[in-house]
Amino acid sequence: MGTSTVYHYSGLLRISIVVHALAFCLFFVPAGWLYALFLVFGNHVVLVVQGLWPRSQWLGANITRVPQAKAGNAVYITIDDGPCPEVTPKVLQILEQYHAKATFFCIGKRVQLHPDLAKAIVAAGHKLENHSMMHSHAFSLWGTQKIYRDVVSAQTVIQAATDTPPQYFRAPAGLRNIFLDRVLQKLGLRLVSWTRRGFDTRQRNAGVVLDGLCRNLLAGDILLLHDGNAAHTCSGKAVIVEVLPVLLQTLFDNNLRPDVLPEGL
Repeated sequence: MGTSTVYHYSGLLRISIVVHALAFCLFFVPAGWLYALFLVFGNHVVLVVQGLWPRSQWLGANITRVPQAKAGNAVYITIDDGPCPEVTPKVLQILEQYHAKATFFCIGKRVQLHPDLAKAIVAAGHKLENHSMMHSHAFSLWGTQKIYRDVVSAQTVIQAATDTPPQYFRAPAGLRNIFLDRVLQKLGLRLVSWTRRGFDTRQRNAGVVLDGLCRNLLAGDILLLHDGNAAHTCSGKAVIVEVLPVLLQTLFDNNLRPDVLPEGL
């Protein structure tokens, strides 16, 4: 006998429901329609702004760092937008050289194109998680059904390639809307963003990227880098390839351990 998912509304969505109910009532008050439109418009502006803020907690649960009690001395390097045949093998080689672990948020269509790379990521002891099927720039504009199909497609492709179903999801560019949380709850996935990032898809200076990642570094931090869509330094290397060895050494020098995202967050 099947069980249904009990959906838990975020605080902001509960407020939005109340606002819309109040706006509906105002239409029955003389001249109330103007206040109703103002309320609804203001509410939608707030919802859009929250969707454009990757670390926002108002549209649903969003993991931005791991509690230190669970992390111990671990820091979590997450690597997005791969697998990429030009960059990912070099990243795996660096991680192996430093005996470090990372979490790869991979795009489903790229896993489909490069299943052997996906297998290599998991075989090396790293985690491979869901970063959507298409990585569409319009992802945050989609409705429930389209988001659901995209996330499920990536989930299916990744599990087929690695024999392991992802536990975590990261939205393309971190952008989302009010519908994503419901989809993730239904699929049993948890949204992960980051503590800080180095903007290495557009910043070509490895030193600037490294400074952004290492500022106020603490155990439990989730750091974001890219093996796919990576910017390249003046020497022609993907930024992550220059940043990663220095970042790992910095972690070790500060008695911090690079590890995969723990289960059950």
